[in-house]
Amino acid sequence: MLLLFQATQAADSVQVAADELMKEAIANAEGLDKLSLITQQLIDFGIRAGERILIAVIVFIVGRFLISMLKNFVGRLMDKRKVDISIKTFVRSLVNILLTILLIISVVGALGVETTSFAALLASAGVAVGMALSGNLQNFAGGLIVLLFKPYKVGDWIESQGVSGTVKEIQIFHTILTTADNKVIYVPNGAMSSGVVTNYSNQVTRRVEWIVGIDYGEDYDKVQEVVYEILAADKRILNEPAPFVALHALDASSVNVVARVWVNSSDYWGVYFDINKAIYETFNEKGINFPFPQLTVHQG
Repeated sequence: MLLLFQATQAADSVQVAADELMKEAIANAEGLDKLSLITQQLIDFGIRAGERILIAVIVFIVGRFLISMLKNFVGRLMDKRKVDISIKTFVRSLVNILLTILLIISVVGALGVETTSFAALLASAGVAVGMALSGNLQNFAGGLIVLLFKPYKVGDWIESQGVSGTVKEIQIFHTILTTADNKVIYVPNGAMSSGVVTNYSNQVTRRVEWIVGIDYGEDYDKVQEVVYEILAADKRILNEPAPFVALHALDASSVNVVARVWVNSSDYWGVYFDINKAIYETFNEKGINFPFPQLTVHQG
């Protein structure tokens, strides 16, 4: 791209001199000779415009090819160095944007636009755009903070800004989440870096809790023993810390029993739903009654 751009600049210098000579010749000519020179000048202008467009197209095609090669090279380099996937997605997004901007400048230069004035225009426009897009600059800074302090990484299940999902990508402006029902959510990095983020995948183990209501009058010791037996039958439940069962509260219509166990994070939901089912089935078998809302009315 650089060689084509330099060649274009050299051709421009020669063409400027030729244009000056043509203008002088037109000024000195008369009648048909003047018309012929103007026609020739228009033909030359069309040829030059076609050449510039052709060069710009070549610069664009070659530039896109080089950008693709550089992105693949950067990707392979990061893979070789085993860079975290969160950083890889961020760097790839940043490299693509920077190289695309350089390509646009090169294409504009190949079309004959003065790049120095174009760069000055871009700089002044950049200030105005920067002020207008201050939020995006905050998101960019937020992305750097996320990569630096790593409150989450690609593959983690997190909850933030009222949404939850698996982190799919960390781009320069947004973090992309995939929800449990396969929706894609774009969350600004600025909010992610300055807001509350709950990371459910950061720890190896998690605690599971159930609160089960039983009728008043049920034998609590029997219920506690049955719950311990249910928990002991599931091999995914860890022995340390030991499972815990206790009387949680005396509610309006029920006696609430709480059970807490520790499991590997990957087993959380499987254990939660399976124990729910086991408690329901076992309590029915053992004759332990579940409560339902009751209202006692006294008539005078």
